[in-house]
Amino acid sequence: MYTKRNYGFFMTLNWSKKPLILGFIYALILFLLVYLLPVFVRVPWQPISVIGIAVAFYLGFKNNSSYDRTWEARKIWGSIVNNSRTFGAAVVAFVQGAEASAVKKELLYRHIAWMTALRHQLRQPKSWEHPRNKRKPYAPEVTENFTTTLETELKKYLSETEIQNIHPSANRATQILRIQSKRLQELRDSDYFEDFRHMEFHSLIRSFYEDQGKSERIKNFPFPRQYASTAFWLCLIFCAFVPFGMLDIIGAQSLLLAVLGALLSAVIIWVFFLMEMIGDYSENPFEGTYNDVPITSIATGIEIDLRQMINDQNIPPPTETVDGFLM
Repeated sequence: MYTKRNYGFFMTLNWSKKPLILGFIYALILFLLVYLLPVFVRVPWQPISVIGIAVAFYLGFKNNSSYDRTWEARKIWGSIVNNSRTFGAAVVAFVQGAEASAVKKELLYRHIAWMTALRHQLRQPKSWEHPRNKRKPYAPEVTENFTTTLETELKKYLSETEIQNIHPSANRATQILRIQSKRLQELRDSDYFEDFRHMEFHSLIRSFYEDQGKSERIKNFPFPRQYASTAFWLCLIFCAFVPFGMLDIIGAQSLLLAVLGALLSAVIIWVFFLMEMIGDYSENPFEGTYNDVPITSIATGIEIDLRQMINDQNIPPPTETVDGFLM
């Protein structure tokens, strides 16, 4: 997530310079051919502009749909924040007994382990996402599955026995909640809290499963490929015709007009491909790119809140931005 007020113009230009450069080269070749050779390959601008309007509407639809996925993902993790704080307050208030302090720490640490496993699963690359080695510059690398492993992080929150129990599982976050639910039943049987409060705990466990399932729905079901692919190909077809329409308007009677026409064509091509790229990089809000939901920072904030509730030691600091980006 970008935290500064605006993206810099040159930052945006550098991020999307490829269509601008290729568009200028393509248009310049066409203009120079018309300038140097007695050929006339002009196409009236009016039908091209109609195509451009249709493509712009289609790109608007794609971008709105992509934004909806990102905003839904942010709302889901907002729910995780609220439910986690509620769970922490319930643990601190409800758990009573001879070893209440140790039990409270155990329950809260296991919840932090669940968030850790969930964000690692959400950062796993999918075939339809952008490969890490081909992502654009500026954004820092995400920590999950790149600079740290799930096993390393879980050792801070779970016992070795629990880590071994969940290790073979395909969905470790689900198994951590299962262990949490089982442990809550054991604590109820040991009279650390009564039935009514146990029901409240179970309701919170259910809400965590719901939030996890909603996150997995966005992660595991891509933005429909027919919409994403069609937007790209329509944009490519329109941009291929732009220099021909510009020839009809400006012409290529001189070298100056040829360069000017190629430059204006490149700007139009860049604008349309920029819109397409914005939608493309908004489709998958958990892959760890520039405008994704900062689940690492959110999870760290939740961990700080929960551990402060029990006056824990060695609490991590909030996640810092790197060049204006928060992951």
